[in-house]
Amino acid sequence: MFSNLKNIFKVEDLRKKVFFTFLMIMVYRFGVSLRVPGVDSGAVAQLRQAAKSQGALGFLNLFSGGAFGSFSIFALGIMPYITASIIMQVLNVVIPKLQEWQELGAVGQRKITQWTRYVAIAIALLQGSGLTFIFGQGKGSAFFGAAAKAPDVVLLDPFMPRALLVIPTLVAGTAFLMWVGELISQRGISNGMSVLIFASIVSGLPYNYYSILQSKKFIVFAVLVAVSFGILAAVVRVELGQRRIPVQFAKRVVGRRMTGGQSTYIPLKVNQAGVVPIIFASSVLLLPVLASNMLGSAEGWRGSIASFVNDYLVNSQNMVYITGFFMLIIAFAYFYNSIAFDPIRQADQLRQQGGFIPGIRPGPQTERYLAKAVNRITLPGAVFVGSIAILPYIILWVGDVKSFPFAGTTVLIAVGVALEIMRQIDSQLMLRNYEGFLK
Repeated sequence: MFSNLKNIFKVEDLRKKVFFTFLMIMVYRFGVSLRVPGVDSGAVAQLRQAAKSQGALGFLNLFSGGAFGSFSIFALGIMPYITASIIMQVLNVVIPKLQEWQELGAVGQRKITQWTRYVAIAIALLQGSGLTFIFGQGKGSAFFGAAAKAPDVVLLDPFMPRALLVIPTLVAGTAFLMWVGELISQRGISNGMSVLIFASIVSGLPYNYYSILQSKKFIVFAVLVAVSFGILAAVVRVELGQRRIPVQFAKRVVGRRMTGGQSTYIPLKVNQAGVVPIIFASSVLLLPVLASNMLGSAEGWRGSIASFVNDYLVNSQNMVYITGFFMLIIAFAYFYNSIAFDPIRQADQLRQQGGFIPGIRPGPQTERYLAKAVNRITLPGAVFVGSIAILPYIILWVGDVKSFPFAGTTVLIAVGVALEIMRQIDSQLMLRNYEGFLK
């Protein structure tokens, strides 16, 4: 392994890419420490403690690498771009113009990327305005629930002139992160947005494990570390797991040459949706919280709705929240796979290329076979993702610990990005006749 690491720095082009990626990560981590002007330092310290929870605050803080907890210029993180990418992916199915761009190749992809940036800026403007008004007008604990113990007010008085400074700062921070991510994609290693999220997650792991060691006995710490390694091994195995559907291409005569006759396969990943169902489910669970805050906390039926939402849909230690979160993840996994993999289009492409699945007739039978295979493989993948997502809540409930750093969304993203980085480094090393990491 150490010899393979040395090989990375022997190749000048690869060495420059690695160093550039590290440089951009350092710029990102420096920006996380720069606080937005016009905020109360005492309230920010309270917000940082509340963000260590496993609820909505913890989810936002996870994807921002701690920037949300410190209300820094990168408080929104890269989440607006991720949300915009998911929206554009969903709209690609229903808007013919986007489908036309998708078929244009690189030119169409540039247009889709440009519109994704526009949508991300619009979402960042909405989220930045929402967070500013929530934490500027005394609604912090009301929105995120009493269980999160979020501060009511973060901005200093007077509100309006400072809000006009805070909102553009948050939006500019997101735009800068998008630019940094695209620079990493062009001149660094792997996808830039994924690398930034990976850096956000990994940056908090050492302190989280150290806090567990300080607050609990060494035996509890050792057990949690062993559980982390077990989760890591399981996630790696599932992330690399595939259902390979064999495909045979018929022989064809082109001019004087006979082509075709090769055998290949269609790889169907067990966890094809990745962390997208978790993001969808978390967003849906925040909608009732927003609606209850719009209704207010008055007496009567409005107060009953607000109390129900606060007790069951905000408290991550409640079984109603855990069960609902698990079921939503499974439902969104099926929804995303139905969008990401189209059996009809795949069957048409096979037929046009002269390919067929052995034992299955081309056309409608191939469509039904592919649809059945996707539905069957989605269930275990969705159950696994849902189990990993709710595992931190169960450990916190049963093990009486404040936080569990390497579980849920954390491990899914970290493992997925790490494997992708290793694949890209592997391909670069193999291209230059060096031995890679992956066997």
